Amino acid sequence: MNKKHKNIVKYKNKKNEIKNDYNVKNTISRKKVKIITVATYVALFALIIRIGVIQFVDGTRFKELAYSQQAINQIISPKRGNIYDTTGKSLAISEQVDTITINPSKFIKEKEEDTIKYQELIAQGLSSIFSLDYQETLTKVQNTKSSVQTIIKKVEQDKVDELKKWMEENEIKVGINIDEDSKRYYPNNNLASQLIGFCGSDNQGLSGIEYSWDSVLTGTYGKLVSAKGGSQSEIPNSQEKYIEAQDGSNITLTIDMKIQSIVEKYLKQAVQDNSCSKGGNVIVMQPSTGDILAMASYPDYDLNNPYVPSENLKTTWDTLTDEQQRDALQLMWNGKSISDTYEPGSTFKIITAAVALEENITDTDVPNDFICTGVENVSGTPIKCWRANPHGQQTLKEAFGNSCNPAFMQLGKRIGATTLYKYYKAFGFFDKTGIGLSGEFKSIFHNLENVGPVELATMSFGQRIKITPLQLVTAVSAIVNDGVLMQPRIVKEITNAKTGAVTTVETKEVRQVISKQTSEKMKNLLEYDVTKGTGGNAAVDGYSVGGKTGTSEPIGENSDEGYVASFIGVSPVENTEIVILVTLYDPPKERKHQGGQIAAPVVSQMLTDILPYLGVPSDATENSNQDSKTVTLPDVTNKTVTEAKKILSSYGFDVQISVTGNEDSLLVMEQVPKAGTKLFTDSIIKLYSTENTTRTSVDVPDLKGMTIAQAKNSLKSKNLNIAISGSEGTVISQDYAIGDTVEEGTVITVTLKQTLTDAH
Repeated sequence: MNKKHKNIVKYKNKKNEIKNDYNVKNTISRKKVKIITVATYVALFALIIRIGVIQFVDGTRFKELAYSQQAINQIISPKRGNIYDTTGKSLAISEQVDTITINPSKFIKEKEEDTIKYQELIAQGLSSIFSLDYQETLTKVQNTKSSVQTIIKKVEQDKVDELKKWMEENEIKVGINIDEDSKRYYPNNNLASQLIGFCGSDNQGLSGIEYSWDSVLTGTYGKLVSAKGGSQSEIPNSQEKYIEAQDGSNITLTIDMKIQSIVEKYLKQAVQDNSCSKGGNVIVMQPSTGDILAMASYPDYDLNNPYVPSENLKTTWDTLTDEQQRDALQLMWNGKSISDTYEPGSTFKIITAAVALEENITDTDVPNDFICTGVENVSGTPIKCWRANPHGQQTLKEAFGNSCNPAFMQLGKRIGATTLYKYYKAFGFFDKTGIGLSGEFKSIFHNLENVGPVELATMSFGQRIKITPLQLVTAVSAIVNDGVLMQPRIVKEITNAKTGAVTTVETKEVRQVISKQTSEKMKNLLEYDVTKGTGGNAAVDGYSVGGKTGTSEPIGENSDEGYVASFIGVSPVENTEIVILVTLYDPPKERKHQGGQIAAPVVSQMLTDILPYLGVPSDATENSNQDSKTVTLPDVTNKTVTEAKKILSSYGFDVQISVTGNEDSLLVMEQVPKAGTKLFTDSIIKLYSTENTTRTSVDVPDLKGMTIAQAKNSLKSKNLNIAISGSEGTVISQDYAIGDTVEEGTVITVTLKQTLTDAH
């Protein structure tokens, strides 16, 4: 190989060497390409997974976050349903008011100093108009992170008008909202307060029907939704979404406001007259349906001011701790009918007697069936009769009328605890009644296995056990309802506020407890107690009344509870329309404190007014001992004074009118008493014309213990009239309380009874 050829080969080899060096330094290896490719796929896969998580897992949360940042929600309150009595009268109503809210983000200006001034202006205006704390209001106005802040609720129209005027004067067009709301009113103030209950500031029910039926009455909230941009201000012309509020349904109760008013009037009078330190309670039930016609406790309270202590509570209010005040208010709100248990005493003898008759253990008129020596020795424990003078030999009817404890201890022993407990369960004493009210207590009985001879003896006449008043009324209603137990009903109908559709809460038959034959025998015993027994003070002239007295005296650790005087009455005895229970708590031991003495007369007063109102026919005849007859007062309104005086004088009435002017031309505009009132012929009639409108009021005197002649004279001296229930005896009660202020001419109804020595 020549030299030139060698150089060429050398040069080519050098070129190849250079080329190889270049390739090594500038070309990516296959390994690296693989790594990059895998990493790319992994990153892409992770991105897809993350997108999936955002879309399908966290999507709802992010949507809500976006919605909260992009939307302004204004809550629209529904109108709470009304509550009516069985005749359609309003017991609780909701009136339209407004809630004032703000959107703090709308008060932001371009410059910070302008924002501060504007926020201060808003806070000053709102706090001034609604009498609010300025600093608290300013804090709400400056809370720009919140989409809505509530300034005040339940605003009356005059304040809303004042706000609108202020906004117009200060050219404030956005950020302050006037939202529809409602405010709860109770037109009858204290009437049926524990039963109806009241609402809190947000219209939520806190007690009574308002609480128990809150879900029905409340309705569903609506809202107004509008869009906002990144500056947190509302986007002009953005589409608004309006979700209508659904108003709550109206509720119709079985309560009759007229009957409720009657029983509350007499209950209050009885508690005050008999100094019952722990108040009283009354329930009126229709036995055939289980409907509650009235339910009341006293002391009561003003539903429109539920946190204001009652008159009774005010006397010690300032001496109570905060906790004691809260407890006292809770007791004031709770009705005794379902939330308190008590020892029923001799009223429970009704149950013992019914069991004995149903089980054919005895009958009503078996001669010498029981013996009372004044004390019954039970396994070495002497248990006395309520009366010091022994009752001796008795039938069941006589023992029932005498309310004899030894006789019922003997009867309970014959029946046995196991059988008694079977009927206690059947009568519903071991369960809540299911009336549809929260806070209902259950009874307190001994466990059956722990019932010894002494426990059997005491519970046979209603001692050392505890039940609620509603449980007793329900059981006795079953006894006079041919033995059929009905579930108590307090809500009668539910009405949809929008459609008017009515849902009836049907009456419910629970079970047959005793036979119709036993029911008839029990009615006979109940009537005997009023006509011949300890319940004589419950009689009503012209009506058949049955019932049973009761007096319980807790002992031992419960001795501070004091006596409970009670009477449960039924009327009419056949085809019973109502069962009524009156319980009076802690009357002084030093005074009259037995059920026949202080509770039975109250039942008589109530029945005297209720039975005619219900249209129950009376078989009353003219009272034989009344020295002047009664006539119906004619209507003389729109007649001349001269003509009216002539008509009334012809009936024997004492007409009183003082006028200036010509009696031949002046017209009578009003008369007291009203036309249609039954009056004695020598009664006083007050006439008023357009020229004589001045009324004179007087205080009602104390008539108790007076003869009819004395009561007449006492009332006539005050230009008051008298009506009489009963045919003989002295006055045991009056329908107006002592010291009540009434208009001259008012009729005062008194109840006459013979003085009874046996009033257990």
